[in-house]
Amino acid sequence: MGKSTTVQPIRNKQKIEEIKNVLKTKSERDYFLFVMGINCGLRISDMLQLTVREVLGKQHIKIKESKTDKYKRFRINATLQNEILKYTTGMNEDDYLFPSRKGDRPITRVQAYRILNEVAAQVGLEEIGTHTLRKTFGYHFYQKTKDVAMLQDIFNHSAPSVTKRYIGISQDEIDEAIDNFSL
Repeated sequence: MGKSTTVQPIRNKQKIEEIKNVLKTKSERDYFLFVMGINCGLRISDMLQLTVREVLGKQHIKIKESKTDKYKRFRINATLQNEILKYTTGMNEDDYLFPSRKGDRPITRVQAYRILNEVAAQVGLEEIGTHTLRKTFGYHFYQKTKDVAMLQDIFNHSAPSVTKRYIGISQDEIDEAIDNFSL
């Protein structure tokens, strides 16, 4: 699996729609994995452990982050609440949101990585990995709000510079500055 530093957010909203369309035709689960990931900002490892009970009819996802061991509340926006309602119809409360076809377990990180890489290749994107979903959420949240401090808090990062680097904003700003510079 690629390092999170080489993995990019999906900046282009048209590409996001293309991915949704491809996934919709392939697998409801994989489509929901993508939509949930880009709408909530959770790490994939935390998302994969979620059950129907933890999200259905809820305003927030409450988890203990596996990486930091900190408790965190993630708001479930209206779009995601609707997707959850549609997706979980007919599921039991104890079911994992992203069940593996092998046994009573959620899919693995590796499987999530494969799903994302496969669809990325189909729509002509590179540098995609499991962090892409979280980075895509962060990138578009930042573009809309320009609030790096709030995003830093959402992501539990130690400094705004860490957050900007994580979502690829620093690189965008450097590229733009160089594009606008010549001697």
